[in-house]
Amino acid sequence: MSEYTMFLSVVAMCAMQHFMSRRNNRLWGGIVPIIFVAVMTWLYITGGIEHVIKYIVLLIVGLLLLLGEWSRGQKSLRKQREEELIKMKAQDLK
Repeated sequence: MSEYTMFLSVVAMCAMQHFMSRRNNRLWGGIVPIIFVAVMTWLYITGGIEHVIKYIVLLIVGLLLLLGEWSRGQKSLRKQREEELIKMKAQDLK
């Protein structure tokens, strides 16, 4: 896989995780990490990643980043809902 293709794949994966982690259903944010683990494992089995240490490090770092984005997305959604609730209460008081 060329560097350009790898870069575009990472950007697409991050963008998809950013979008999916901000959905109402929490499970949507888990789809990209599952796909990531499956692809990394497939690359390791087929020889795309030659060393087990490289596989483990890439897997851990990738999952930490994806799950961190998932957590930030849920916090952002929660904050947005609280702000909307405050606005609705303020409208009710008028």
